[in-house]
Amino acid sequence: MANDKKLVEQITSMEEDFAQWYTDVVVKADLIDYTSVKGCMVLKPAGYAIWELIQRQLDDRFKATGVENVYLPMFIPESLLQKEKDHVEGFAPEVAWVTHGGLNELQERMCVRPTSETLFCDFYANDIHSYRDLPRVYNQWCSVVRWEKETRPFLRSREFLWQEGHTAHATAEEAEERTVQMLNVYADFCEQVLAMPVVKGQKTEKEKFAGAKATYTIEALMHDGKALQSGTSHNFGDGFAKAFGVQYTSKDNKLEYVHQTSWGMTTRLIGAVIMVHGDNSGLVLPPRVAPTQVMIVPIMQKKEGVLDKAYELKDMLSNFRVKVDDSDKSPGWKFSEQEMRGIPLRVEIGPRDIEAGKCMVVRRDNGEKIEVAIDELQTKVGELLDTIHNDMYNKALAHREENTRVAITWPEFKDTIENKPGFVKAMWCGETECEEAIKDETGASTRCMPFAQETLSDVCVHCGKPAKKMVYFGRAY
Repeated sequence: MANDKKLVEQITSMEEDFAQWYTDVVVKADLIDYTSVKGCMVLKPAGYAIWELIQRQLDDRFKATGVENVYLPMFIPESLLQKEKDHVEGFAPEVAWVTHGGLNELQERMCVRPTSETLFCDFYANDIHSYRDLPRVYNQWCSVVRWEKETRPFLRSREFLWQEGHTAHATAEEAEERTVQMLNVYADFCEQVLAMPVVKGQKTEKEKFAGAKATYTIEALMHDGKALQSGTSHNFGDGFAKAFGVQYTSKDNKLEYVHQTSWGMTTRLIGAVIMVHGDNSGLVLPPRVAPTQVMIVPIMQKKEGVLDKAYELKDMLSNFRVKVDDSDKSPGWKFSEQEMRGIPLRVEIGPRDIEAGKCMVVRRDNGEKIEVAIDELQTKVGELLDTIHNDMYNKALAHREENTRVAITWPEFKDTIENKPGFVKAMWCGETECEEAIKDETGASTRCMPFAQETLSDVCVHCGKPAKKMVYFGRAY
């Protein structure tokens, strides 16, 4: 065993510098690496494995609602992008352009997809002819490029992975139903898989997706009190269909425009998991997206029979994602490393444990140590993983509730935003000018108009005009 190795280095305390804590975690937990391509990152095996589990479980949920996967090109001709005015204006500052193919200048420059609405519309215009062709309920898993000025691993990078659903329907009612349905799929996924509570609601006119009729969102609260938009679902109405000529012949033999939706989640979910659940020892992964759910650590592994028993336990736990750490590192090193990586359960087994027919199980989320009989280990591990998920969700929910406050007056709103990080619920007049003034003066944006509305007062918190909506405000990533 090497003698020059030190225990895993400490990470910056989140109370001291949350941004540096986050960077320390993503690097030291071996999730990402930086590259020579500015603003882009390498997703290392530990990071990509989390995305694979997110992808797999989301995909299963999509398909249960009738979604089919497709794949469209990554290049969009400029003339195609220009067809929907609001859409192109919304994305213009972030578009990356291709101007040459090999040594030859292109007759028409192409953008690297920032999103694929225009491509899907172009495709649907040729693919949809009759009411019998509807609905089209498609999704694609791909990467997109947005030329961000400031980047941060997982949260904002110039190329990132995501899924984008694109559907076409015969009626406005069907499109609205699908828009809300997919938002609920996202919310359920965050809570049931990522142990992350979310607020569901509608974006304001200012914050909605460029070209959409309405945008719905799920918003999560991070440990530092900032909000993170964690998934969106857009109802496009028939605006894109009219711009691209996507029509179908109805049962009455009339030409009608389709009604469309779009919805997406990205690798920023990994950043959300880190910032909602992590602690000063590193990652704390929800069991359902942990690439390794159980790590078995043999104690005094050179003693006869210890490694054999460790691998016997691994076979016993084959229903879970389980590994044995049989490296030559010290147990203390292994414990610190596995805490950094956020592995939900650690199983310790040594000569005395084997003799007593038991092992020690340690929870990552709260450090609790539980003595378990070896013949009961499989059942206990399953129970503990479910308990950990529920406890992590309840802890995150309690944090959100403790850091969600109500502001009735403008001085109260400003003081709360400045001194008490979290969500602020307040009434709003519905006017964009007022919304912009609030953000300019406090740095807080409208996160959403929640579906579960409350009447906190009769007037707007900022301007005093009659209130139209209760809104969640907050500073955000």
